[in-house]
Amino acid sequence: MDTKISVTDASVPTNSNVGCPSNGIVSSILSSVPPSVISSSEATLGRHLARRLVQIGVSDVFSVPGDFNLTLLDHLIAEPGLKNIGCCNELNAGYAADGYARSRGVGACVVTFTVGGLSVLNAIAGAYSENLPVICIVGGPNSNDYGTNRILHHTIGLPDFSQEFRCFQTVTCYQAVVNNLEDAHEQIDTAISTALKESKPVYISISCNLPGIPHPTFSREPVPFCLAPKVTNQMGLEAAVEAAAAFLNKAVKPVMVGGPKLRVAKACEAFVELADACGYPVAVMPSAKGLVPECHPRFIGTYWGAVSTAFCAEIVESADSYIFAGPIFNDYSSVGYSLLLKKDKAILVQPERVVIGNGPAFGCILMKDFLKALSKRLKCNTTAYENYHRIYVPEGQPLRSDPKEPLRVNVLFQHIQKMLSSETAVIAETGDSWFNCQKLKLPKGCGYEFQMQYGSIGWSVGATLGYAQAVPNKRVISCIGDGSFQVTAQDVSTMIRCEQRTIIFLINNGGYTIEVEIHDGPYNVIKNWNYTGLVDAIHNGEGKCWTTKVVCEEDLINAIETATGSKKDCFCFIEVIAHKDDTSKELLEWGSRVSAANSRPPNPQ
Repeated sequence: MDTKISVTDASVPTNSNVGCPSNGIVSSILSSVPPSVISSSEATLGRHLARRLVQIGVSDVFSVPGDFNLTLLDHLIAEPGLKNIGCCNELNAGYAADGYARSRGVGACVVTFTVGGLSVLNAIAGAYSENLPVICIVGGPNSNDYGTNRILHHTIGLPDFSQEFRCFQTVTCYQAVVNNLEDAHEQIDTAISTALKESKPVYISISCNLPGIPHPTFSREPVPFCLAPKVTNQMGLEAAVEAAAAFLNKAVKPVMVGGPKLRVAKACEAFVELADACGYPVAVMPSAKGLVPECHPRFIGTYWGAVSTAFCAEIVESADSYIFAGPIFNDYSSVGYSLLLKKDKAILVQPERVVIGNGPAFGCILMKDFLKALSKRLKCNTTAYENYHRIYVPEGQPLRSDPKEPLRVNVLFQHIQKMLSSETAVIAETGDSWFNCQKLKLPKGCGYEFQMQYGSIGWSVGATLGYAQAVPNKRVISCIGDGSFQVTAQDVSTMIRCEQRTIIFLINNGGYTIEVEIHDGPYNVIKNWNYTGLVDAIHNGEGKCWTTKVVCEEDLINAIETATGSKKDCFCFIEVIAHKDDTSKELLEWGSRVSAANSRPPNPQ
């Protein structure tokens, strides 16, 4: 019997394709076409999984082959709507699925047992921290080997096969070990539906001898996914809105700030609707950049404590009340716990919970429902925005460069700013690119992604691969430091093979600059590479690839003209030579505060 799986969103599209919303949300799918009987050669576990992936919006899976997953890969690539993207290592495959999920709303990777599973684990942990539904599929041992006390290759040499499973338990919201066909249909469908409902990764292990075997449970096309929508408690909603409206309407200069959980709550549009109605100035937390349109007339920038956009922190922290929608307050986003906020002035809106000041709190309330309802109850109050407008002074321009003067990073980002449009997306690697990219002003429709909660260096290479594969109509611009690039450089190869048009700015400043500003030491210096030479070697004359090295502004201008002109259909790699101490002022401030937080002495016992 087919399993009917429900939808994460109450909306019902008219077509049978998964939507690709700009804030990375899986839409619902319903189809009036009855499921049809399929031939026995296609009524297999492998083809069922492939059809399910296509149905939820996955058209590319990122994989590394190994003997335990080869048969499964055969059946996945036999599905017409599914393309296999072979990656150079499992870590990058996981990062690519992460980047893909940020655009499509869900991503998938396929690796082999233990050696592959434990390699991809770090990327899956990052996706978990960022609330991204990634389907991590592992080709597992032969079903006959379970319970036999045998020792298998690719394991740690014990007859217990559960090491990998136990590792994934802490970084996925559901784990399925499929080693028989009787419950395979149910396990796969439950895993996928759980990933979509929880917006977290899941783990599916499939025994290597099962993907090609027909079974009656796979004899019909799977019923389309339709996950039952979560429902707000209406009495709780009315009480929460009444309390919040009273709290905000008595304020003199309230503000509103968007946080990263706007994405998982599917509340980006509701947040903008509230902003339009209330007249408050609108800011975003750093990890929410890109989730709120920066073209909004009352957008005042990024609220990041001491390293906020100019004049933004002053307005937020001097407000007598503030509403934070989907915030995450950690030591990084709070700049070493130095935010000047008071709990009794704040309304904290989480995906399913609202807390007003020091109380009361309301549960079972969906963020988007709360924000929409609140927008109808607030008085328009533009006082805080008027204060911002009075004190605002336009940002200055970097000092003009002398002819052939060594290129400064602030000049680099001045030129990157001019490249942005609705047809581009920015990927910012962990490091000083966090701070420099935060200062970019995103045109309407321009994508933006970075991994702040987990902050894994090297994430951007795989994420760029996945994001670009998900939205081929956008040109991805990635800003990556040399230290981070050395971790995951190999999958530039996959970008070229997939004919992607990405532009990578490799900022070569000789080390881990973000670590230098937190705590310096000889371990932060790395061996310099000839990065353009490396990418040329990877290119090896196959595919479209163009590289160049720039040392001054004149070189940069020529490089950008070429990358956006005659080489606009190529993968472009621009190595930027920068001084090791050329950092943003925000990193200097942030690094010293995070260092102070890290070095606090132990409390007396």
